[in-house]
Amino acid sequence: MSTDLLSKLNAIKQRFDEVADLIIQPDVVSDQARFAKLNKEYSDLNLLVEIRDRYQNKLSLLEEANEIIKAQEDPEMVEMAKMEKDQVLEEIPMIEQEIRLMLIPKDPEDEKNVIVELRAGTGGDEACIFVEDMWRMYSMAFKELGWSSVVVSSSEGTVKGYKELVMEVSGQSVYGTLKYESGVHRVQRVPETESQGRVHTSAITVAVLPEAEEVDVQLNMSDVRVDTFRASGAGGQHVNKTESAIRLTHIPTGVVAECQEERSQHKNKDKAIKYLRSKLYQIELDRAHSERSEQRKSLVSSGDRSAKIKTYNYPQGRVTDHRIGKSIYSLDAYMNGSGLLEMIESVKMTENAERLKGEEGL
Repeated sequence: MSTDLLSKLNAIKQRFDEVADLIIQPDVVSDQARFAKLNKEYSDLNLLVEIRDRYQNKLSLLEEANEIIKAQEDPEMVEMAKMEKDQVLEEIPMIEQEIRLMLIPKDPEDEKNVIVELRAGTGGDEACIFVEDMWRMYSMAFKELGWSSVVVSSSEGTVKGYKELVMEVSGQSVYGTLKYESGVHRVQRVPETESQGRVHTSAITVAVLPEAEEVDVQLNMSDVRVDTFRASGAGGQHVNKTESAIRLTHIPTGVVAECQEERSQHKNKDKAIKYLRSKLYQIELDRAHSERSEQRKSLVSSGDRSAKIKTYNYPQGRVTDHRIGKSIYSLDAYMNGSGLLEMIESVKMTENAERLKGEEGL
């Protein structure tokens, strides 16, 4: 039994009661932003309060069993109490582990929507084709998760596929799930263009950026150059007919964001601003993470886009995550959107275990 855990949980229960009282106050209900924030906090704290109740219940059962055993009044009751005690002593450490995991501070970005950038790397035309394959895989997986995604911009390959494709993904806890996909994704297969049946190795990079709000990044439009051009790629009937596509260049940093998905130049500009703001926000996050890296080195979510994180081996029909050494031997199903969440959850579990070790070592 951990008195430290109990004291933390009791403090959480106290805060939960305060928030429960606040969210019914008229001045809070009328303030939408504050009301939404407190409602989210209430929901998060409620999970901890529920597990606190479970934990306290087990501790009470243990105490009762010990009292019966100590009293030695009824042999049959003592025997039952001993069995109860053994069972509770098995369950308590598991609940304590669950609590410790829940108490690990969450990344404040986890609830945000994201911008996902897919870029062809080594491998020429084959890498461009794999960008398209990954876009299709992600789109199908997002649909299963109840998320929505739209293409913000794309640049076609010379033969097939895309040199670059950028999409906006929205839903519940999108960044908290997809951030584990940032990195180099390697593919090993016989390219469509290969006449002799030789297996080639190509790679693409995936970058997952948390979508920045106006409060996160103050963007001065006087620092931004705006260019218009004709859309190309997987757009619609308006493609190449009008200069509706927008390219924004942030002059102080040289960061560029494009959008060509909408017919309206105005809508494309709004989306490009959102994309640019997210890219600038990521620069700030990278800087902050770099400063913290010596304090806590995470096994899996470094966000280093130069690090090879997965290999998709078509001849062997498997996808392997190199960070945790896990392979899924149903590549066809995986590329049809099934299995992505299973792999990400495995990576999450490994990271949580590492973070738990770090917390315990402090």
